[in-house]
Amino acid sequence: MANYSAEAMNDNQLLRYSRHILLDEIGIDGMQRVRAAHALVLGAGGLGSPAALYLAAAGIGKITLIDDDVVDLTNLQRQILHTTARIGAAKTESARQALAQINPEVELVTVSERVDGARLTTLLTDVDVALDCTDNFATRHALNQACVRQRVPLVSGAAIRFDGQISVFDARSGASPCYACLFPPEQQFEEVSCASMGVFAPLVGIIGSMQAAEALKLVMGIQPSLAGRLLLLDARSMEWSSIGIARNPTCTVCGQAAEAPAPASP
Repeated sequence: MANYSAEAMNDNQLLRYSRHILLDEIGIDGMQRVRAAHALVLGAGGLGSPAALYLAAAGIGKITLIDDDVVDLTNLQRQILHTTARIGAAKTESARQALAQINPEVELVTVSERVDGARLTTLLTDVDVALDCTDNFATRHALNQACVRQRVPLVSGAAIRFDGQISVFDARSGASPCYACLFPPEQQFEEVSCASMGVFAPLVGIIGSMQAAEALKLVMGIQPSLAGRLLLLDARSMEWSSIGIARNPTCTVCGQAAEAPAPASP
């Protein structure tokens, strides 16, 4: 936990988070962990909208939200962070307004730029969990590499047409695969986008909400996570499939990281 503090909650906070506190698996200690945690959300679109909203509503202490796009009319069918009145505004600024309305206690850091691997590594310095809510392989791989480098667990989601998927890649565990074990960066994959293929609006809500759930579980220490499993949703039939994912010992990302020598003790 990057910023864990045992600061007592006041009466309003105890009331706001009471339905979580009532759960035996969470309680006061779990809520303190959430309030002390820092989550990075890459993407403020279809997946990032429900993910960020649920993280904020749940009382996560700090969110770093990254997106370089502006709100467009076509976004509003599914990107519930944004409104008609904020068309043309930066998505990060639109998100700031929405998240402040649901929970003004959450510290929000916005990054309105397209980030590369080096910048992501810096941004992950004091992050407890990262959420991949992007829509392209290059950015996904850059975030995965940065998470492996910084030993930050990654919750990855994707949705297109009626098909969704979600998994957790926990770089803190030597047994957990990384995103590159599943989708090697050297392989060519067809890039598809909502703009060309379309997407069923509630699907991104389902997957994004599950990303928030997995992120909160990781922060709270609730096991098991989705590490080592890929969940696939066919929203036409509303059927889930689960596929086991093994760590690739020759992975060009986490394989190299595992072989790197540990830093010397001071």
